[in-house]
Amino acid sequence: MNYWLIFITGLTTGGLSCLAVQGGLLAATLATTAESKDKLHDAVPTLLFLGSKLVAYTLLGALLGYFGSIFQLTTNMRIWFQVIAAILMLGLAGSMLDLHPIFRYFVIQPPKWVGRLLRGQTKNPSVFAPALLGVFTVLIPCGVTQAMEVLAISSGNPWSGALIMFAFVLGTSPLFFLLGWLTTKFSESFRAKFFKVAALLVIFIALTSVNGALVLSGSKYSFDHWAWAFKQTFLTSAVASAPTNDVTINVSNNGYFPHNFSVKVNQPVNLNLVTQGTYSCASVFTIPSLNITKVLSPSGAETVSFTPTKTGLISFACGMGMYTGTINVINQ
Repeated sequence: MNYWLIFITGLTTGGLSCLAVQGGLLAATLATTAESKDKLHDAVPTLLFLGSKLVAYTLLGALLGYFGSIFQLTTNMRIWFQVIAAILMLGLAGSMLDLHPIFRYFVIQPPKWVGRLLRGQTKNPSVFAPALLGVFTVLIPCGVTQAMEVLAISSGNPWSGALIMFAFVLGTSPLFFLLGWLTTKFSESFRAKFFKVAALLVIFIALTSVNGALVLSGSKYSFDHWAWAFKQTFLTSAVASAPTNDVTINVSNNGYFPHNFSVKVNQPVNLNLVTQGTYSCASVFTIPSLNITKVLSPSGAETVSFTPTKTGLISFACGMGMYTGTINVINQ
């Protein structure tokens, strides 16, 4: 999972989307705690809100990732979670672009009792009311947040789930701190243009999720297969690596290294997977076409063995299809 991309999503799309849902509640709370004229005191309620919200969503992400690990998500389940996340994000983008009223149904509304509870908190004069409100915002996630929560579940790892939600909510924090006031000064045309750019970013992430689902399903229509076909057609010298059937793959939080190599057909292949402080989805190593899935420990070494019976391309990926690699099976 590219946590920087998730952070950027929070910084742009997620920030504005969550401001629309939660910004008014924060503003009402700040109004009740503004009795002191001390400037540091004025900043404390907002910091309490953002800090408690960050902690709450990080813990929620860990729980969602743990939920995914308990049920030992199969590859097919991970594919469906990826597809669901993509549908949610595409629907959200359609709502942001106001393409059709039907896309409004992709923005899930919280129960009425949640709204009454949060409105009650905004009237609490305690300086800790913003902190409580920050925790309670887990009950009213904005549309992008809901998609991130699905990604946290599909990661099947508490650490990955926590990092997904941490990166996203951290990205929303600057906009909550700054744009809460500035957006009231922006013109309607500026906001419309910004939402279009943000919607395009959401669409890009949705397409990434679709590609991840295609990778996990072993489809030949994934971006990885297209990239490999391009290399074979136009850059044949770049992929002509010497075949070896005993390969050591370093598994990091950012993917697999090496991620492209060649092996010999009809000979046993040993993939030695080495991890060192790896907590991302890369810790779930899968070869979809061979129905192989290996859950790796954060630090250690494990071996995956198989014997390819025909030449061609074999793809491997992390549990979410985000980090990928290719094995080129060739004749001796």
